[in-house]
Amino acid sequence: MARKAELLEQAAKLKLDVSAKNTIAEIEAAINAANAPVAANESTKDSGVVAEREAVVAKSGKRSAKALEEAEAKAEKEARKESGDTTPQDPEATEAKKKGPKPVTRPVIERRGKKYRELAKKIDSNKSYSLTEALSLAIETSPAKFDASVEAHVRLGVDPRQADQNIRATVNLPHGTGKDIRVAVFAPESEHSAAKEAGANIIGDEEFLKKLDKEELNFDVLIATPQYMAKLGKYARLLGPRGLMPNPKSVTIATDVSKAVTEAKTGKVEYRVDKQAIVHLAFGKVSFGAEKLLGNAEAFFNSLNSQKPSTIKGVYIKSVTIATTMGPGIKVDISNK
Repeated sequence: MARKAELLEQAAKLKLDVSAKNTIAEIEAAINAANAPVAANESTKDSGVVAEREAVVAKSGKRSAKALEEAEAKAEKEARKESGDTTPQDPEATEAKKKGPKPVTRPVIERRGKKYRELAKKIDSNKSYSLTEALSLAIETSPAKFDASVEAHVRLGVDPRQADQNIRATVNLPHGTGKDIRVAVFAPESEHSAAKEAGANIIGDEEFLKKLDKEELNFDVLIATPQYMAKLGKYARLLGPRGLMPNPKSVTIATDVSKAVTEAKTGKVEYRVDKQAIVHLAFGKVSFGAEKLLGNAEAFFNSLNSQKPSTIKGVYIKSVTIATTMGPGIKVDISNK
């Protein structure tokens, strides 16, 4: 304490902005900075002293190492500016001031697991395979321990911002999706019996709306009759972003509720282009085998081709990649697509 009192007395004589809140080291640094000799003119001396004081002394008595380095760099820059020194700084010296090693970014393949890397070696990344070959490879290179989905990722030559190029449609997959689709029906009581017989999981009218009020969305597909669509208007922000809002393109606004439920349960799926002009669709499971997957994939591509806008003059399907959940991507030859 006696040492600190002595230092504070010296600091007071030098009219330094320090107090008992500062540490002994900070007070000593401020005194040394004030007594340090300078070789520049008086104005440079004053600004240098002030800068060094700011670099070592904080109003609260605390300052991080980073803040001190920034203050020193700023003072050095101002001193060079006032002296007219325009010599560029040594980049190596500047780099040396930076702390910590440079982050090393590894290639994506190296960040994958050992099993993934081994399976990926079976795929030639520079080759485009036929659809049949791609599906067989996808099954062979699936790293998942569960029954993974098989997905198609198709880049289109469309502009999704244009209404007539915003692709959205449905397709009946002949072998289904391999998933248990939960179907909800919002319709008059007269339709409830038919919906139940067709296999609907949730059926209701006003009671169903109460579930939506609670944001209970325990279903994959919502089917509604035309006269009930007006009641769903206020839930558009809840259902729309999740792709659950009934609409004519996905044939989820239906007068024949029984037929709509049956189609949804047996493999009718909706696909749509995203903002990057890519269509993503899971069209089966690894357990289906290559033959059934090929049948579903061909049904999807036939449907997608039928949706080609008349305004498209260039290439419609630009690229196709097949992959399983967690599996490597396989390029598909699109010459016949």
